[in-house]
Amino acid sequence: MGSRRDFLKLSSLASMLGLAAPAMALGRKVNKPIVVSTWEHGMPANEAAWQVLKEGGRALDAVEAGVRVPEADPKVRTVGYGGYPDRDGKVTLDACIMDEHMNCGSVAFLQGIKHPISVARLVMEKTPHVMLVGEGAKQFALSQGFVEEELLTAEAKADWQRWLKEQTVQTINIENHDTIGMLALDADGNLSGACTTSGAAYKLHGRVGDSPLIGAGLYVDNEVGAATATGMGELMIKTVGCHLVVELMRQGASPEEACQQAVARIARKLGDYAQFQVGFLALNKAGEYGAYCIQSGFNYAVRQQSGATLIDGKSLLGSNP
Repeated sequence: MGSRRDFLKLSSLASMLGLAAPAMALGRKVNKPIVVSTWEHGMPANEAAWQVLKEGGRALDAVEAGVRVPEADPKVRTVGYGGYPDRDGKVTLDACIMDEHMNCGSVAFLQGIKHPISVARLVMEKTPHVMLVGEGAKQFALSQGFVEEELLTAEAKADWQRWLKEQTVQTINIENHDTIGMLALDADGNLSGACTTSGAAYKLHGRVGDSPLIGAGLYVDNEVGAATATGMGELMIKTVGCHLVVELMRQGASPEEACQQAVARIARKLGDYAQFQVGFLALNKAGEYGAYCIQSGFNYAVRQQSGATLIDGKSLLGSNP
C-alpha cells in the first residue's frame, strides 16, 4: 500500500512539474534497438555499435565501440587520429560519455591518446570525478594502460602548414564535419550517448568546445531521451543545448521538433545566425529520432533492424525548413 502511495505522490509531483511520462509508459511501440550518429562517418561507426546492439548488448558499450571507429580513422579529419591540429600544430582531443543511470565521464585537451572516449569511460567508472583535462587526463590514461602516440598525420600537418600561410577561416559544414555524436537505445530500452572530437580546426591552443561538456554537447535522460550536437561549440555551451533538447522532449516535443526549437532559440538570440552552424540530433525513449540545424549540409546516420540510412537534416536556412 505504501508503494502505491509513493507512486501516486511521485506521479502527482511529476505532473505539477510538467514532466512527461516515459514513452514506454504511454503504451507506444518502441523502436529498439537503434543507434543514430552525426555525419556520414557515422555510417561505419553505427555498424560497430550495431554489432553490440544486435546481440542484446548494452547501449553504453555500443556507443563506445561505435565512436572508436572514427577516432582511429585518419581519413576523418575532425575526430581523433588524423584530426586537424590547433594553431600551434597540436592535436588536442575532447570526449564524453553518459549512460542510462546519469553516470558520465569526460576528458578535455587530451594529447597523444588515440581513444579519448575510452579514457572518458574510465573516468566515469574508476574515479569519483566527471572530467579530467590536459596533462592530468593524459597521466590517468597512461596509468590505465593507454599508449602515447603521435596523432598528427603527415596530411594533417601539411594542411596546417598551408593554413599558417593562408590563415583562412574554417567553416563547419559537409566538408569539415566536426565531431561525432552517437546515441543508442538498446534492446532493454536503455539509452546511452557518446561524443568525441579533435575540435575546431586551428583553434587557439587550450580551447575546449562543447563536445566534452555534459549538457552542452551530449545529454542523456533515460526517462525521456538523449541529444548530441555539432557545429560551433561555444553556442551549445552558452545555451546548454543538448539538455535543452531533452527537456523540450520531456515537455512533449518530438525529437525533430525539440531540435528545431533549440536551433530557433539560438538563432533568435544570435541575430546574425546566418554566419554560424549549429545542429542537434535527438533520440527519444520510443526509438524515434530527428535532427535540425541552421545551415544545410548536415546529415546523420541511422542503424536499426530495417537497415542503415544516411539522412539529410532539416535546416533553418535550407530548402527543407
